[in-house]
Amino acid sequence: MEQEEAIGKIQEACKQIALQFMKIHPVVAKLGDEGTQSTCLKSLHQMTTELEIIKKHLIVLQKRDGSSEL
Repeated sequence: MEQEEAIGKIQEACKQIALQFMKIHPVVAKLGDEGTQSTCLKSLHQMTTELEIIKKHLIVLQKRDGSSEL
């Protein structure tokens, strides 16, 4: 597997994870327990932040590799 293919697979997985997070977020309010809701929302936020870090590093890697071809 080449680096570009690996990057593409990781990016697609990140996209799918983000879509699943978007399904979870609106139904957290239906749990009926403020403590649990708060913990879930905090965790979703933290996981989304970590996912964005992965995506940003992949973008930097792509740009770095693309600029070396000049």
